[in-house]
Amino acid sequence: MHKAILHAGVAAGVLSCGLGAAIGAEDDKAPLDAAAPAAPAAAPAAAEAGPLNTGVVIVTGTRATGLKVENSASPIQVLDTTSLQRTGQPDLIQALAQNLPSLTAQAFGGDMANMTLSARLRGLSPNNTLVLVNGKRRHGTSNLAVLGGPYQGGAAADLNYIPVGAIDHIEVLQDGAAAQYGTDAIAGVVNIILKSNYRGITGNVSGGGYGDGGGRTGDASANIGLSPFADAYLSLTAETKYHGFSDRGGIDPRVIDPGKLADMPQLKDAPGYPNVNHISGDAQYRQQIVAANFGADFSPDLTLYGFATYGHKKAAAFENYRMPNRLPAIYPLGFSPQETFKENDYAFTAGIKGKLAGTWNWDLSSTYGRDEAKLGVAHSGNVSLFADTGSTPLDFYAGKFVASQWTNNLDLNHEFDAGWATPLNFALGLEHRRDEYEIGAGDPGSRYKEGAQSFPGFSLTDAGKHSRTNKAAYVDVSGQPVAGWTVDLAGRYEHFSDFGNAKVGKLTSRYDFSPVVGVRATYSNGFRAPTLAEEYYSATNVSPRSAFVQLAPNSPGARLVGVNGLRPEASTNISAGIVINPSANAAITLDAYQITIRDRIVGSGSLYGSGGAVNSPAVTAAIIANGNALDPTVVQTGINIFSNAVNTRSRGLEFVATLNSSYGGYGKVDWSLAANWNKVEVIKINQAPAQLQPQTLLDATAISDLETASPRVRVNLGALWKSGPWTVSAREAFYGRSSELQSSDGATYYKTEVKPTAITDLEVSYQVTKAWMLSVGANNLFNQYPDHVNAGLLAEQRANLDNGAVTVYPSFSPFGINGGYYYARLGFKF
Repeated sequence: MHKAILHAGVAAGVLSCGLGAAIGAEDDKAPLDAAAPAAPAAAPAAAEAGPLNTGVVIVTGTRATGLKVENSASPIQVLDTTSLQRTGQPDLIQALAQNLPSLTAQAFGGDMANMTLSARLRGLSPNNTLVLVNGKRRHGTSNLAVLGGPYQGGAAADLNYIPVGAIDHIEVLQDGAAAQYGTDAIAGVVNIILKSNYRGITGNVSGGGYGDGGGRTGDASANIGLSPFADAYLSLTAETKYHGFSDRGGIDPRVIDPGKLADMPQLKDAPGYPNVNHISGDAQYRQQIVAANFGADFSPDLTLYGFATYGHKKAAAFENYRMPNRLPAIYPLGFSPQETFKENDYAFTAGIKGKLAGTWNWDLSSTYGRDEAKLGVAHSGNVSLFADTGSTPLDFYAGKFVASQWTNNLDLNHEFDAGWATPLNFALGLEHRRDEYEIGAGDPGSRYKEGAQSFPGFSLTDAGKHSRTNKAAYVDVSGQPVAGWTVDLAGRYEHFSDFGNAKVGKLTSRYDFSPVVGVRATYSNGFRAPTLAEEYYSATNVSPRSAFVQLAPNSPGARLVGVNGLRPEASTNISAGIVINPSANAAITLDAYQITIRDRIVGSGSLYGSGGAVNSPAVTAAIIANGNALDPTVVQTGINIFSNAVNTRSRGLEFVATLNSSYGGYGKVDWSLAANWNKVEVIKINQAPAQLQPQTLLDATAISDLETASPRVRVNLGALWKSGPWTVSAREAFYGRSSELQSSDGATYYKTEVKPTAITDLEVSYQVTKAWMLSVGANNLFNQYPDHVNAGLLAEQRANLDNGAVTVYPSFSPFGINGGYYYARLGFKF
């Protein structure tokens, strides 16, 4: 039963890891912890930590069938579901980042970016990593990361809408793959393989929180495998989770200023005084997600498959405290507005595949995904509306984001006997994709004059609906001309309705000198069209001191500052590596890479129209042309904008080693060492528009976000010890130095550094019965915090009564700002 499903794969030319296969398989006989530990090597251990040369069949980075991970010509890292769960937090992005040194995750985001955290591979934009589910393209989030920082501009797939309990394993291709999967796969590919179990029930209930308070988290998930009829499986997963607020901010200098206290003595009666500003901390959210994966064989040569996910999130994040003199008739003690967020995200794929004339594998599929987020403002008010009419709502509907993607694929592949050492695998395919992006306007009160406090609603000029279509064709030829020498050549042609044609290619080769030593290398180029969000997002970002307009790059206002739309990015990827398998229980890989991106799309620095050390009249003209009315009480106004401002070069090394050891009666230990060194350099800054001079599109902050805000060095040392009913998982994660240049007004820039830090994660599990397992653990066991924001900058902000001084821990910290997280988990399997 199900053999045809297993061998048919999830797409033409790829092999599905299904029942009983490889990592994380839902084998009825396997104990709850049977899956291997995080094994980011070229040859991770199979279930029960067997010999490394048993291998795991991979489906990513190749169109050939049956390829094992240790034989891959490209660097692939594989994580099973148990490795993801051992991180303790029900957050797939953080779980991936804690296991993969080359992947860095956003720990805290500003404004709406706090609701949808991002991750980036090899120091590139989140938009440069393609996410697949069962080999099919995943749609992106509608919630663009707008404010500054290393994740600015991110609108990639939100991985947290895929329940961890639904995942069999994840394959991460750390290599440019634009020619194979699409022109946005410049940094690599994350391919999430869902469970295809047809029986059994598994699940987890967990809870935890930060040792210093806040971040209370609860999660419950369950997966059930069913066989709805003969030769079919249906795997269903449901998860519900909650995460509470945290607060790691300092004291707002405005509320302790003697002059302010003399004018507003009631300040001291505000709840929690003087800690009244809670903006520096986690958002609160409640989320429910479900997933289904289905497959059925109707004959040996015909299989129907489908999978779907749905999720709902309700979230809120604190914004800057407003003083009692802001709306004294309503809030005599001041108020803390909250941005609210209601999101629905769903995706489904339906496909049919089989064999034509018993030789050609074919796969026809259609995937649709949609993400809609409704934004609001709570516990706020519109000052001008109250002044003009005598009343104001306290809660507002600020507008909405909608992003959708519809992708249709036809994939074919066939093996020919060409007289080579192995059959020649020939694959080709067609793809049609339609993307849509929409901003909906807020209610009239939210956008009246300067709008609701903390988050003005989207204006009528911000609102709009935009779309593009994309057509693509690819060819992929691979095989071994002589024994031990693998060659894979791929080419892709794409046509965008708004950017024209693109041609990309990739050459991959590997030569095995012996079963012990092999070398591999790739050369490829890529092409990434800007996301629709990067092209068309427009809004006003405010604080008690400033109001900045995010201009759409193709708006009339943008043309006034010398930006006339966006161009696609172009990239060149080169990599080379060595694979060593010194014994059946050990594997070592070392890969070097260089990624050059021309016309890289990045967010600008702060471009001042007023209140900056340098101001440009064109900025003020652009704000007026965009139809924005800014708060007259702020001391700084300006714009931010996305542009093709730079060329960058990323150079790096990735090292992975694994060893499975047996110590007899003392148990078994699976050791792993994974390290990444990555250096990003801005090698060219494109000409600054004359309208902005003497300001430039990128200030020192924006450049440091590209070059230094992520650590150059990451090292993970892991050990998984198993003996009888006990399992202990330990990981030491080393983060190298990271830094960012920051300024209050563009005059003086201060360097904030996070010094090199080692973070210890530990989990201890006990198999209580065959069905139940209890685990307790900690992320950041010793409660490490990043260094404070530069003392000089904090002193300047405090002297200026700048609310920015609340941020005492840098938001770019690679291991977060909340300290240690401690948890317990109860797992079950029936």
